[in-house]
Amino acid sequence: MSDRLCGYHGRMLVVDLTRQVWSVEPLPAEMLRSVLGGTGLATRLLYDLTPPQADPLGPENALLFVGSPLVGTPLTTTSKFIVAARSPLTGFIGDSLSSSHLALELKRCGFDAVVLLGAAARWSTVAISWLGPQEAQPTVRFLDASDLLGYDTAATAEAVRAQLGSKWRVASIGPAGESLVRYATISNDGRHAGRTGTGAVMGSKGLKALALNGGWSVPVAHPEALAATAERLRERSLGPDTAKYREMGTVANLLTFDRLGTLPTRNFQQATFEGAERLSGERLHTDRYVRRTACANCTIGCEQLFRVSNGKRAAAGNGAGEEHQRSRRLEYETLFALGPLLGIDDPDFVLHLAARCDELGMDTISTGGTIAWAMEGAERGVLDRGALDGLDLRFGSKKAVATLVERIGSRAGVGHLLAEGSRRAAAHVGHGSADWAMHVKGLELPGYEPRSLKTMALGLAIGSRGACHNRVPTYEADFSTQVDRLAADASRGQLAAEAEDREAVMDSLILCKFIRKCLDNFEEDAAHFWRLVTGWDVDAAEVRQVGARISTLKKVYNEREGWSRADDTLPPRLLAEPLPDGPASGTALTQAELDSMIAGYYAARGWTADGRVPASQRRELGA
Repeated sequence: MSDRLCGYHGRMLVVDLTRQVWSVEPLPAEMLRSVLGGTGLATRLLYDLTPPQADPLGPENALLFVGSPLVGTPLTTTSKFIVAARSPLTGFIGDSLSSSHLALELKRCGFDAVVLLGAAARWSTVAISWLGPQEAQPTVRFLDASDLLGYDTAATAEAVRAQLGSKWRVASIGPAGESLVRYATISNDGRHAGRTGTGAVMGSKGLKALALNGGWSVPVAHPEALAATAERLRERSLGPDTAKYREMGTVANLLTFDRLGTLPTRNFQQATFEGAERLSGERLHTDRYVRRTACANCTIGCEQLFRVSNGKRAAAGNGAGEEHQRSRRLEYETLFALGPLLGIDDPDFVLHLAARCDELGMDTISTGGTIAWAMEGAERGVLDRGALDGLDLRFGSKKAVATLVERIGSRAGVGHLLAEGSRRAAAHVGHGSADWAMHVKGLELPGYEPRSLKTMALGLAIGSRGACHNRVPTYEADFSTQVDRLAADASRGQLAAEAEDREAVMDSLILCKFIRKCLDNFEEDAAHFWRLVTGWDVDAAEVRQVGARISTLKKVYNEREGWSRADDTLPPRLLAEPLPDGPASGTALTQAELDSMIAGYYAARGWTADGRVPASQRRELGA
């Protein structure tokens, strides 16, 4: 391995918020090659730097911002980074992707990772600047952020940039992060690191914002060949392989899923929604389309902006421009979680609610999933109006939902219970309400009906961070001709393992998932990109090994934090009730089917029958 490091800086910044000190620590090339970057490096560092059973909301939990070797290169869709910590929602690994300019600024600051330890004594902004090799060391400042309390995510970022300068890039939390909502997000550049509650971890550290300003560049090993490869990828990214994302975005999924009977509705009590057409991506584009935007260094431009009919902002004080005031961004998962899952078909309301979740800094899937649990509890009489602060909560009740979102964001009244997520809320309420808490490992389910997507059911059950469609995207097999989506067998385990390993590599390089159809052979293309950037003699076989290593390391981390075989499962409803409607009405997912698929997955991994990582694999990982 050459002494010259390309694509990486080979160092991380470790910041102790308690003592307000910092240090620059090396990241050996051997480590970087073994876990690649992104989620792989984040997992390695989280395992090494966080003590076992660390309180997710305690000072000993590490909060990491991690880049990748492809960031800053001309390869399209590579401006992404990972935020990681032990999740306060699940207790397991919590890694979240975000994108755009902050990823580039992190790389320009001269680090492959920024690690935040401890907790500040007062609300703070940490400002990190390192303008290049002409400066012997970075500058790290701990600024008082007490006057920013209560600011939403965008207003916080604007205030920090007003203080520090327009060249700075900012990651911030909103009121939900301040209130330690267990599914609070971290926002930057209008994007959000969501799902696993990293915003609550940031809030627990008394950190309102992280600001970055850098001037470093990183050499690549083969710049001319990389430029030619980047141009070919750019051209393909503008072709038919990504047309769906450019032309309509992910909101196109809603009507398709409804037609297939795989659109979770009213807390997964139905698989089709009578208001689907009104909320559909097609209708949104016909009636409300404004324009599309893109992350930094992205040629696809999947983000769609839609007009709100009354043109009003969801809340005052977010500091957004005029166009943002009259338009909203929307993706399928948010559309599903704040629409059909709650029995709501009003596009204006969903757009407003989505914007409000972004401003408060709350994950929209867990917000919708937890409120849907409460709605069903209210309709069943388990949660009365007294427990709900007098709200008349039922499916479709927009006014009550809007009030609940505000109360969750501040943990006011019943919002304190719902800020805990559906698993903890159900454990507190009891009366059988865990049966309709739709989560895996504490993470609320995304917008896929597992009873009609059985390979997806496996991916949701075994996912390291809980019910996630991005980490084990087995829905791709279900939507192809590769398998019968309504059947289940042990062979699905191999498909799940392969999908999980591919995503581990994609989230470590880091490439956007929407570019994957532009690759002819993922492992070979990934090796090619990695080789051109680093100069290392890597091939497809090594890429596959790295993917499997990262997936296994995540499992080893979860085992250390208390994982057991019982955690790899699905909500009782999905294993006890057949589909009530749709073209697959009457189809059931049995416990035996799920167990067979899980056994096949463990076998494909070479793990024990109860899903434990054997000692030989642990030794290879140094864990």
